[in-house]
Amino acid sequence: MKGFGNMGDMMKQMQKQAVTMQKKMEEIQRDLKERVIETSSGGGMVTVQVNGKHEILNINIDPEVVNPDDVQMLEDLVLAAVSQAMKKSQEMYQEEMAKVTGGINVPGLSNLL
Repeated sequence: MKGFGNMGDMMKQMQKQAVTMQKKMEEIQRDLKERVIETSSGGGMVTVQVNGKHEILNINIDPEVVNPDDVQMLEDLVLAAVSQAMKKSQEMYQEEMAKVTGGINVPGLSNLL
């Protein structure tokens, strides 16, 4: 019977750790929403701001790059800047999650944020 008591204690400890991890994740969620990453393409002609929750906050296009005869170039610059911003946002997200999980991949954890 002694072994079952230890199991109960172990379950209580695991529940405490789960609550602590959940609180840390909520804190990280708030922090990531406030952290802004800015990237650019075309030598700064197109800039994009994204937060750590992968939300695009702002896209700024220098009027000099707007050429009705070369819309493809503008599209490419916007795509490049957005792609780079999203990649950096994902990297920041992964770094913050690794702090909570100790680098262990927890299935479904990314869905919580």
